[in-house]
Amino acid sequence: MKRIKELVRKTGIERYLKSLQFRIFIIFFMVSIIPILLMKMSILKNYEEQSILQRSRMMQNQADYLAVKIGENCLGDEMQLAELSEEIEQFSKLYDGRLVVINTDYQIIEDSYALDVGKYLVTKEAMKSMAGQYSSVQSSAYNFIEMSLPVYNKKNNQLMGVLVVSSQTTDIMENRTELSKKVFLLQIALIAIVLIAAFYSSRILVRPFARVTAALEKVSGGFLENDLLILDYTETRDMSEAYNQMLARMKAVDDSRQEFVSNVSHELKTPITSMKVLADSLLMQPDVPVELYQEFMTDIAEEIERENKIINDLLSLVKMDKKASDVNIQSTNINELIELILKRLRPIAAKKEIELVLDSYKPVMAEVDETKLTLALSNLVENAIKYNNDGGWVHLSINTDHKYFYIKVEDNGIGIPKEDQEHIFERFYRVDKSHSREIGGTGLGLAITRQAILMHNGMIKVFSEEGHGTTFTVRVPLVYQA
Repeated sequence: MKRIKELVRKTGIERYLKSLQFRIFIIFFMVSIIPILLMKMSILKNYEEQSILQRSRMMQNQADYLAVKIGENCLGDEMQLAELSEEIEQFSKLYDGRLVVINTDYQIIEDSYALDVGKYLVTKEAMKSMAGQYSSVQSSAYNFIEMSLPVYNKKNNQLMGVLVVSSQTTDIMENRTELSKKVFLLQIALIAIVLIAAFYSSRILVRPFARVTAALEKVSGGFLENDLLILDYTETRDMSEAYNQMLARMKAVDDSRQEFVSNVSHELKTPITSMKVLADSLLMQPDVPVELYQEFMTDIAEEIERENKIINDLLSLVKMDKKASDVNIQSTNINELIELILKRLRPIAAKKEIELVLDSYKPVMAEVDETKLTLALSNLVENAIKYNNDGGWVHLSINTDHKYFYIKVEDNGIGIPKEDQEHIFERFYRVDKSHSREIGGTGLGLAITRQAILMHNGMIKVFSEEGHGTTFTVRVPLVYQA
């Protein structure tokens, strides 16, 4: 359990959650602050455009009115402007602007500022208006609006001249500056609100992940009774599922470890207990007959051999559990390897009058660890002999394709009950404990076999029917890949 707590600390989950909260805070803040900053630009630009547009419309309406009035007060070829002095003065005051009237010779005949009367005004806009067009100019650099429009004699519709009106937009710019200050204060208030909202929102969003961390911390004191279930987000649901799977595997590993330690203790203690009982029996009898002494010593020797076999099998498992870098891979003739295994085991089979048959369909060369594979296959064949009936048979077959080689070990022995078949590769597992001890089994042989096959990236399967025999099939790649 300490390893889980260390894992939480080493992987920096708490640090990651703080970093995640900070990133959520920054993203939330940036997503909110950008519209606030753009808001000021939008408001000020819209205010300026609308104000100038409104000023332009009002000036245009007033200029149209004055142009009509001037046209109505024409006498012959002259424009009579004396009667319109009051309207011209009102226009200048209303728009803080200037009104100029020029005749068809481009000579100024009226100036509300009384500066350029008698002078000539020849501009692009004035020329357009002399051609009967309306012209308007707006300058943001110099803060003014200027309009030019033709003046026609109301009586004969003759062009009399051009009316030029202009207005300063300085007041609009000043109002824009004042509005900018107010919008700036609004921005500060909104940014403060966004900061607070981003801070609390990031905490709320990270809260489900914090519950996962809290659950991992609780595991350091022991496994949780219930599964972790946090369905707030897809990520937390995936984390919960991964956590529950990890916890299930850890529980299985922990249970397996405890069971393994218990089994090892029991298996190693049993022969020692038997030897102690036998030795104590001899010590309690001063005048032990030679026959009884020899019998007890033989039993003690058998128990020592059994102890030695268990230790050797445990050492083999330890070697199998090491990394793949410890595998000594070399090209091996699998047919010859199996022939050597059968040659060594034929004397054992002969004692029970069991027939050993090898069917080799093709020559097989493969990259394997000869020692480990020999141990694995020897265990399969030896078990087929030991757990067989007298006068039975054991058939082996070798075959290959372009990628794998296949070995089948089949017997007509006692078979394995269906409920035990999924456990036979577990360490110290025995189908019939009394029978296994009677024939010298340690319960580690198939575990060693399976581990050796897996080290070669292979696969082993069992098919059995109680009372009708067992078949083991092994598949191993021809080319080893670490």
